[in-house]
Amino acid sequence: MTLVALVNPNTDRATTAMMAAIARRTLRPRDGFDVRGVTVAAGPRMLVDEDLLRASVPHVLDAADTLLTGPDGPEVAALVIGAFGDPGVEELRARTAVPVIGIAEAALREAGADGRRFGIATTTPGLVAAIDARVARLGRSARYTGVRLTPGDPQRLAARPDEMTERLAEAVEACVREDGAEAVVIGGGPLGEAAEALRDRFPVPVVGPIPAASREVLRLLAPAR
Repeated sequence: MTLVALVNPNTDRATTAMMAAIARRTLRPRDGFDVRGVTVAAGPRMLVDEDLLRASVPHVLDAADTLLTGPDGPEVAALVIGAFGDPGVEELRARTAVPVIGIAEAALREAGADGRRFGIATTTPGLVAAIDARVARLGRSARYTGVRLTPGDPQRLAARPDEMTERLAEAVEACVREDGAEAVVIGGGPLGEAAEALRDRFPVPVVGPIPAASREVLRLLAPAR
């Protein structure tokens, strides 16, 4: 089995299990993949602002180090970082030869394929500046139409998944109709099930970051399999 570790920078284990389950729909056990969800040892249940995003980096590095130096370390074929700010991705790439995939980076690459204009729909106003900075760092600002937000507190909304999906649908609609986006990324690992629910509701691609990262794993590991 090809072991792929999905590290959740949030401390909510239910979110870890949800993200790992979504990844397994692409990285399927019957195709020889073992997706292992790993929850960081400390930090908030949900990253909702830039301070929390930055503070999650050492916890992500600790979780990855534990994985890579543990008994299954030699078997880890790829690391997926399951928060949309990609915390710790660059640091991990500097210290391991194992492929490291950030879900934001993978989703933005997929959404912007073939020169498409793309927007981002998300629930966290405290992360908009960090998202804009990530888009710029990845060199994708020229085709970026911006962020559309759901109203209200993101943690309250997360506790109401059906409502969250509908509010995200409204944000996707605004990206398309008002901003001219030709693809829309759902900006957040914990928004994974909402992204799945919205995937076929619009005339443009709605990109879930976890499936996008999983497809990136397939692309990177294909020569070695």
